[in-house]
This record gives sequence, C-alpha cells and structure tokens, in this order.
Amino acid sequence: MPTRYALIGTGHRAQMYLDAIAGPHAADAELVAMLDTNPGRREFHRDRHEAFAGVELAGPEDLERIIAEHRIQRVIVTTPDRTHADFVVRALEAGADVVVEKPLTIDAPSARRIEDAIARTGGKVLVTFNYRYSPRNTALKRIITSGEIGEVVSVTFEWVLDTQHGADYFRRWHRDKTNSGGLFVHKASHHFDLVNWWTDAVPERVYARGGLRFYGQDNAAARGQEPLPARGTHDGPHDPFELDLREDERLRALYLDAEQHDGYQRDQSVFGPGITTEDNLTAIVDYTGGVVLTYALNAHSPWEGYRVAVNGTAGRAELEVVERAEVVPAGEESVLDPSAVADTTAAAGARHRGERLVVQKHFEAAREVEIPAGEGGHGGGDALLLSDIFEGVAEDPLGRTSDHIDGFRAIAVGICGNVSLETGQAVDVDDCLGVDLIRPQRSQAAPAALGAAR
Repeated sequence: MPTRYALIGTGHRAQMYLDAIAGPHAADAELVAMLDTNPGRREFHRDRHEAFAGVELAGPEDLERIIAEHRIQRVIVTTPDRTHADFVVRALEAGADVVVEKPLTIDAPSARRIEDAIARTGGKVLVTFNYRYSPRNTALKRIITSGEIGEVVSVTFEWVLDTQHGADYFRRWHRDKTNSGGLFVHKASHHFDLVNWWTDAVPERVYARGGLRFYGQDNAAARGQEPLPARGTHDGPHDPFELDLREDERLRALYLDAEQHDGYQRDQSVFGPGITTEDNLTAIVDYTGGVVLTYALNAHSPWEGYRVAVNGTAGRAELEVVERAEVVPAGEESVLDPSAVADTTAAAGARHRGERLVVQKHFEAAREVEIPAGEGGHGGGDALLLSDIFEGVAEDPLGRTSDHIDGFRAIAVGICGNVSLETGQAVDVDDCLGVDLIRPQRSQAAPAALGAAR
C-alpha cells in the first residue's frame, strides 16, 4: 500500500515533491491533503495534476485533524524556514513522521523543541539534503572514504551565488533574516552538511565574519546607484536586478495572482529598504578529529558554483563546479560563448567545463576523476533523493540518507555563526545549540520503514 502523505507549504519548493507523487512515485505515495495559508497557491498545485483532483485543501490550523481523520503517515514540510519547527513538532505529536526541507529550523530554541518532540513521540524526521546525491559530490565522498588522500586535516570551501539566483534571496521573504536565519542557515546548511558528510566529522567551534555589503538601500546609495522601483512587476524598461512576475506563468500564478489573499510580494527590489540578511559570509569551523573548515559565501557573483579543496595526510582533492557561467540579461548575447572555449582565457574557459574533480597524492602526478553524468535538479541529486524518500533503500554505504541529527549538524554552524557575527567571538557549538549531535553507530541500512504507522 502506498504511504499516505499530507504536504504543508505550497510555494515553489513544493513542486518537486508533488510532481514526484503524481508521476514516478505514484505507486509509492498517496497525497491526501495540501495545506497552506494561501488558497491560491493550494489550488494552483491541485489543478496541475489530475491525480490531485480529490485532495483536501486546508489551512495549517487543520493539520492535526487531517492527520487523524485521514490516517496520514508522513507530512512533507515546505513552508518558510521560521515555521518549520512548529509544523515538525505538531506533525510528530499528531502521530505522523516528517520529511522537511532544509534547514531543519533556524535557531537553537526551536532545535531543542524538535529534539524534545522526537524523544517524546518516537517519531522520525528526514531532512532533504539533495546535494549529497549529486554525482560530483558523491565522487568526492568516495575519494575521501577510500583513504587515497589519507586522513582529512582541512577543507576550504567557497560557494558563489550569482546575480540571478543570489539576488532572488533579497527580493522575497528571505531578505528578512528573522524568517530564515539568513544565508548562513538557509543556504549554507546545504554546504555545511556536505562538509559534515564528506569528513564524517561534527562541528565543535565556529568563528564567523560577514555582513550586507552589496544589496540593500544603503549600499546602493553609497555607490551612487539610482533607486529601482519598489517592485519588479511594472511596465516599461527593467533593470537586470528586477523580477517581473508576469514573465513566468508559474510565478505569476503562485505569487502575483495569489497576492490578493495575503499581500505577499515576491518581486521586491533587492536595493530597497528592510533587508537584514547578509550577502557576504565567512567562517572558520573546528571539527571533531582536528579537521578545520575555512568557508566563504558570496551572493552577488557574476557566475555561480563552488570550489572545494580537501587536504589530507597523503594528498589533496579539488572539486570545482560551475552551475552557471554567467548571467546575461534577456535579449543580450553572452560575452563568452561556451562553444568557443578555445578562444577564451584558460580561467574563463575552465568555467565552461561544468565540473572537475582532481586528486593528487604526494610525489605523484595529478589525475582527473571521471564524474558520472547526472540529469535534473541539483546535478542529478533530486531524482535520487526522491527515490530514497518515497521508495526507501535497503543499503546506504555512503550514508546519504539524512535524519534529524544530520539536520542539527547542518544548522549548527550557521546558527552559531550568527551568534559569532553578533558577538565577534568564537562560539562553542555545544553551548550555543544545546542539542545532541552525536548518534550511536548506525548500520548501513537506510530507514526504509520511515513513515510506517506508529
């Protein structure tokens, strides 16, 4: 029998799960209800798939009733980050297990609430870290676990968000740090989870620096930049930093047409007032076993991707991933043509390779590791993640499935990093977060029974 699901939070991120339930995992999952404060968004997703015609639409206040009346086994939480803890705890207490988008939550008190609810109910929580499933990240994990570069001693990790993706965090609800914990928690929890997973280590101490350096009203004024309209949806010419919701049918339906119900504006100016989320962040993190991470995030880069270097006692592994080589305004031609790499500089040409993993042991020549091709979102990771969520998996030798402990470890660096930003001091994770980050040795079997009735 398929597992019975309810989904709460019908914004953009819900689509990945709903398409999976209506499509490749229709035999594994039955969607019974969709909950959201905004009826327009609920109806949009219901109407996209014939299979959802009979799905109940309700508000978040009906969560416990729906779990009880419909014998819901699992609740998928895709709401704004600041609400995750409330819905996770409510679902667990009502008798359902939970699949929750990263980040698990945004601050220490709510993390402790989730830990208490899991201990009290015996429920299970799966946090979706799809980057673990990307072939390129899996390839690096295999190199590290093989011992080829010896024991890991340090990691340097730079992630750059471009002026399309990065800017988007500053025009929607993420622009207010109280909604998401800032990019240290919302976005970088992906990155810290990768380091935790690659190294099999636990963060212990964080020192962070950063701030709002590019976006926001004050930064634009300091550069002598002309103010943009308060919203990107307007007639007339548009700046490259503006988003016109009318130009995308899905965004128009989910947000512009649904705005009448709650007033939420998805297209605010990235150079307007009220932005409190930092766009430049750095951290030094001490891990168990002596591993040290040096991390940097920039949210206004001309290209998007990441560079990782893992230093071991026997050598070094380097991974470079270019997810988008440049952002070019509509109607303009790219300055760098990917088909003409030979005519560019070596540095620019390298950006069009997409991804590259190089391993070099001491006193040996470097070798490039072939990365299997992946299709779909997050480098092919989304499809593999969804398979594990909805079908379960008998074996998990790389430990890709992630539970609440992984979720806590991923947010630990960002939450403590935020405290470090405020105090200017290094922060001990145990003192800051106050939840248990150490799990008993788990078997290689994945939690295939997640979602079974309790």
